[in-house]
Amino acid sequence: MVKPTRVTNCIRAHREQQGITQAELARRIGVTRQTLLAIEGEKYSPTLELAFQIAREFGVRLEDVFEYPGA
Repeated sequence: MVKPTRVTNCIRAHREQQGITQAELARRIGVTRQTLLAIEGEKYSPTLELAFQIAREFGVRLEDVFEYPGA
């Protein structure tokens, strides 16, 4: 069984605010919709590069999309 990530995100909120579908965002960042769905659902952590690409698509800082809880 895959252990869920501790990284949280607000991808869905940003997508909906900008009127972008999962399929469209996935196409823009070069992943499948299923991959984006797993990241958005916090079942999978994106690579650092992919996380930056996602934030850049929304025109915000990485910290505005992703959060990692403190120790």
